[in-house]
Amino acid sequence: MSIVVGYTPTPEGEAALRHAVTEATVHGHDLVVVNVSATSDPPEKTFATEGELAAVRATLDASGVPYAVRQLVRGKDAAEEIIDVAEETGAAFIVIGLRHRSPVGKLLLGSNSQQILLTAACPVVAVKAPR
Repeated sequence: MSIVVGYTPTPEGEAALRHAVTEATVHGHDLVVVNVSATSDPPEKTFATEGELAAVRATLDASGVPYAVRQLVRGKDAAEEIIDVAEETGAAFIVIGLRHRSPVGKLLLGSNSQQILLTAACPVVAVKAPR
């Protein structure tokens, strides 16, 4: 089985990655790291650079956990892509990072995290970054 982790080069994304590595180690699962941008010109700020992905791979190599990294630019939003990958791989669960937002901020801007929590067919683990 696999664990899908939604990765962004942010403190929340790093927290999600760390938690996913721990869970994969404990449960003997593979990791599928998903990084998404709906557009390529210009990519969204949450789209990892080659250097950031190299650091992710180095962390995963050091952990010994089998993994795949998918960086997707297909015009879909992050929530849809992460859910699609989870369904495609038969994921045991999804790990996402959460950032603090006010209720008004969630209402006005929407929330990929909220969409994943409400739509995913598998369990979702939501991780907060340390303050």
